[in-house]
Amino acid sequence: MHIPDAFLPLPQAALYWVIACIFIIFALRWSRSEMSEENIPLIAVLAAGIFAIQAFNLPIGMGTSGHLIGGALAAIVLGSPYAGIFVLTIVLIIQGIIFGDGGITSMGANIINMGVIGGFVGYYGYIGLKKITNQIYLSAGIAAWAACFIAALACALELAVAGTFPLIPGMVAMGVYHAVIGVIEGVITAGALYLIIQARPDMVPEKVKSIIKKDNNM
Repeated sequence: MHIPDAFLPLPQAALYWVIACIFIIFALRWSRSEMSEENIPLIAVLAAGIFAIQAFNLPIGMGTSGHLIGGALAAIVLGSPYAGIFVLTIVLIIQGIIFGDGGITSMGANIINMGVIGGFVGYYGYIGLKKITNQIYLSAGIAAWAACFIAALACALELAVAGTFPLIPGMVAMGVYHAVIGVIEGVITAGALYLIIQARPDMVPEKVKSIIKKDNNM
């Protein structure tokens, strides 16, 4: 899902960068107000874990690949979609600059797809599903699946607008692969959330603890 350089015309890439920077500013505001000595280790662990799961790429064709995202996991565990943007931006910058995974000019689009869409769909999908099901881990898993799937469709749409490859074949290829990959992402997200809550509840932000406690008392 990492769009490389030259796959997007520079004017489009610049537009995505502008949009991404707006969300990055809000993510930085979140970090200033919400980050503390207590949750910095959790943020670091999430960033490292997301970096690792994104390293496993499955070739899809037409120059792109499929992989897990992790934006929903970061947003759910840290209690904000901007947390997902913050963590994914760090991961994508390291991947793009140091390891050449994803382009520099196209990084704005990658941040939108994996950080913004992944974070917002994952977090608010989780909140909405939790109100319906009252199931923390099931809701987290389904929301993570949706975040992965929708981000993949957004990537295909961007590449189609850029003229890189046709819309329908791209949507089908990205959608089908990430519908399957999303199941793995959902399981990992639910499992990671469970392990963090059970093993290190002291690392979970108070906002997230209050949501979990409220649900457990229902």
